[in-house]
Amino acid sequence: FWGDKLDTLMLIILYDHHPTVFAVLTIQPNWTQIFIGETVTLRCVLLGGGDTDWQYEWFHYQNISQTEPEYRISPAKRNNRGSYRCRCVNGRKTSNYSNVVQLTVSGKSTTNSLQHVLCLIPVKPKPVLSVSPQWLNPGDSVTLKCKVKETSTDWKFFWYRNVPSDQSYTLQPLSDDGNTEEYYTLADRIHTGGYVCRAGRGDPFYYTDYSEPQFLWSGDLQSTVSLTVNPNRTQHFTRTSVSLSCEEIGNSTGWRLMRYTDRGTESECLSFWGTIEGSTCNISCPLTRDSGVYWCESGSGENSNAVNITVTDGHVILESPIHPVTEGDTVTLVCKHRTTISNIIKADFYKDGVLIRKVTTGAMTFPVVLKSDEGFYKCKSNEGESPGSWVTVRGEKRCFCVCVCVCVCVCVCVCVVS
Repeated sequence: FWGDKLDTLMLIILYDHHPTVFAVLTIQPNWTQIFIGETVTLRCVLLGGGDTDWQYEWFHYQNISQTEPEYRISPAKRNNRGSYRCRCVNGRKTSNYSNVVQLTVSGKSTTNSLQHVLCLIPVKPKPVLSVSPQWLNPGDSVTLKCKVKETSTDWKFFWYRNVPSDQSYTLQPLSDDGNTEEYYTLADRIHTGGYVCRAGRGDPFYYTDYSEPQFLWSGDLQSTVSLTVNPNRTQHFTRTSVSLSCEEIGNSTGWRLMRYTDRGTESECLSFWGTIEGSTCNISCPLTRDSGVYWCESGSGENSNAVNITVTDGHVILESPIHPVTEGDTVTLVCKHRTTISNIIKADFYKDGVLIRKVTTGAMTFPVVLKSDEGFYKCKSNEGESPGSWVTVRGEKRCFCVCVCVCVCVCVCVCVVS
């Protein structure tokens, strides 16, 4: 009888003499997925410890000689990844081991040798920018989407337009401050050109790299000029000449050829990428770096149709329409080889990465093209694989007629093509 009572009494005394203390590990900001170069702070919070002085022990696969309640990681490195936990010690008193915080550090570093000193330079994550739609009619709005691929949160997004500056370009912010949504809508007058984004978060603020630029083309339905390409195709072989012309339909003057490549927007047919003969720009020896979007622009900002040109050093190209086609049109795709004038005899055609047809004539024809045929096409043969080209299919033209009868015998009808 007394044995049971004594055990209970001793437990009560021990509980009163050694109050239970708990260690809880938190992370601020509340991110367990971070990137090289970011800053986070781990905090070991003691619950039930009173005002007594406690020391803090930190546990990681690396030794941490830290006795303070906070452990700051700045800037984060790859070896900072892993499991963290802590506990509190005061003489013979100890808390429990805290919960575990699993920290993931993404990204990589490159080595740079400067004055015989090796430096590790962190490579920042690069977001992916998408544009929808990419080819606009006047009055259309467009949505930009900036996505940081890795699983991470609390990003603030910043949006920019590429503005030509001499032979390079500068970035013009689309807004004074970033926004927390990964979407940005352009609803006002939209400028033809390149757009980029980046993201940032934290304190100190950590920026990602800039995204790859995306081209956005805002055309004019009633443009008085048309861009023509010779040969009349979107894909071209390196070292095989290409000519581009701004052909005026009306009396508009002051047109200049523009292009957008991975180096940004470049104006006019400059000597380092082409030569001018009248209204024609000749690129006598095109290289892969000449791939890009080409269009004509007037001094008042009016734009012609645009053509997305790909220059490849491979052996096979896909011949496809350079401009959008209309539902109901007949469209032919042709697989061509660099060293032969005629078509490749046997070829496989792919749409959006899926094999859709095998041919023995080197060509695939849509007798009546549909909107559902719009997509990304390429061809393969024994000689190689072509780059991909986007084929745009616009809705069928429809006529709407409105008739007004002035009297019994006279009616006036107005038809509008849309």
